[in-house]
Amino acid sequence: MKLNSAVLFAAFSCLVISSCASTQSAKPEPTKTLEEGPKLVGRVASIPADRRFVLIQSYGKWNIESGRILTTRGPDDRTANLRTTGETLGEFAAADLQSGNVEVGDAVYSQHIAKPTEVITTPELPQPQNEALPENVQKNN
Repeated sequence: MKLNSAVLFAAFSCLVISSCASTQSAKPEPTKTLEEGPKLVGRVASIPADRRFVLIQSYGKWNIESGRILTTRGPDDRTANLRTTGETLGEFAAADLQSGNVEVGDAVYSQHIAKPTEVITTPELPQPQNEALPENVQKNN
């Protein structure tokens, strides 16, 4: 009887170890979503006296469309919102001040917004309707 319980214990141990090994390797890897945060696109280069718009010196090629909202960040957690006007000259671009306080040298950030992919659909064709043909129709007179 001791031999049988020892064999059963060994067999059970092998099953437990193999099932644990298979469950560890069978775990799916968590999917990583790429969420892009704000991207540094430039700095505030100048502010006219009326403080209604700013000139942004871009860091690299300027490819931000007109009407896009940008955010600025300065020392002491000072922030502002800017709206691009579409006017550019070389490495400089104009933006209207929407809210907040902005100073020369503040960092300018753009939030990446992914454009949805276009779904191509085919137009639905009308399906022919099968009309019942009057064959042997009983009439109640």
